[in-house]
Amino acid sequence: MATTSTSALSASDASRPHVVIVGGGFGGLEVARGLVGRPVRVTIIDRHNFHTFLPLLYQVATAMLEPAEVAYPIRTVFGKAHNVRFRHGLVRHVDHDRRVVVLGDETELAYDHLVIATGATAAFFGIPGASQHAIPLYSLADARRLRNRLLSSLEHADAVADTAPIGLNFVIVGGGPTGVETSGALSELIKTVIRRDGLHLDPTRVRIILVDMAPRLLTPFPEKASAYALKELERMGVEVEFGRSVVEVEEHAIRFADGERLRVAAVVWAAGVTANGTLASDVQEDAGPGGRVRVSPSLQIAERTNEWAVGDSAAIPNGDGGFYPQLAPVAMQSGRHVAAQIVRQGEGKPALPFKFHNKGIMATIGRHAAVATLPKGPTVKGTLGWLAWLGLHLWYLVGFRNKLRVMINWTWRYFDWPSGPRLIMADAETAD
Repeated sequence: MATTSTSALSASDASRPHVVIVGGGFGGLEVARGLVGRPVRVTIIDRHNFHTFLPLLYQVATAMLEPAEVAYPIRTVFGKAHNVRFRHGLVRHVDHDRRVVVLGDETELAYDHLVIATGATAAFFGIPGASQHAIPLYSLADARRLRNRLLSSLEHADAVADTAPIGLNFVIVGGGPTGVETSGALSELIKTVIRRDGLHLDPTRVRIILVDMAPRLLTPFPEKASAYALKELERMGVEVEFGRSVVEVEEHAIRFADGERLRVAAVVWAAGVTANGTLASDVQEDAGPGGRVRVSPSLQIAERTNEWAVGDSAAIPNGDGGFYPQLAPVAMQSGRHVAAQIVRQGEGKPALPFKFHNKGIMATIGRHAAVATLPKGPTVKGTLGWLAWLGLHLWYLVGFRNKLRVMINWTWRYFDWPSGPRLIMADAETAD
């Protein structure tokens, strides 16, 4: 069912507290999972009917995986959970006084508990043209659009190779995990299409340029991990430029603060995320940093004991005067925490503060190359780090079918690089 009207529920179900979760990402799903079988009704609202495994979007963009392999229907995730329902829609407004959420079709859903889990979107920092011409990687549509752009650029270069050889510049803005992973995967994609697909391209005329304002890559990682990532990217032919500031992005060019204007085939935007422009930035008069919802240590929205925020939507205090980073592990753990607090509140118990358990961070650079940093251990790199990265992502990927298909694809690519999903889809440029 797509609604949560009490007329469609039994009397016993209708009397249970109604938990409305806005967002079906990592945080939202973990809240719902924690409430399965509990004495509450749960409705997940999302404008997509699927959950997207964001850490693997870059592999969709670089034609390593199919879109369906990183997405899974939310209804299927909770198909056997009788107290969890899904509503396909977009929340336009929250009426806190009446305790209702208003959807785009003007439908109103009443709630006893509200959880904001709308995630974040790309931060363009007001740079002219960036939101129009650069391509972020924060949705499935973004990944398909970027794949379409990359493959179309390579096909065009091949078409004119005999008459007017052209240079191809691909610029990735941002030296965090997404930027590093996309750069490495793009290098492998270009080498593959030249070797396996018969494109007549001069590899020396194809440039992959990773730029960042920071003095090193992967700044949350130890310096030796950053140095390893830089060495591996340069070995793969990626040009890494530090201390470079982008001042404008045009349709086919990018401008830097030093005055250089470079013609480009594509600009990939991996420079950061923000909650501005999402529902999270509208639920309070005084939003937190980056548009995030200000929450108490227990993740309750300020002055509202029945409203919560998790994941990238929430400015979660870390106890040291700062906030926890907008990462998937924080989203999942905060989601589980909120589910537990809603149960505790129903039992008449006070809410407990959130405690994040840091299990480490990791990033892959290419086949056989990755870095993984444990909170109280060494930095693992190379093939061992790569295998750890593969195992962790398979573990958290939603759906047995997706786990199996991704594992088969990765195994196949370990021994050889098949044709893969290198398809230019006409609808890939449509808005998400």
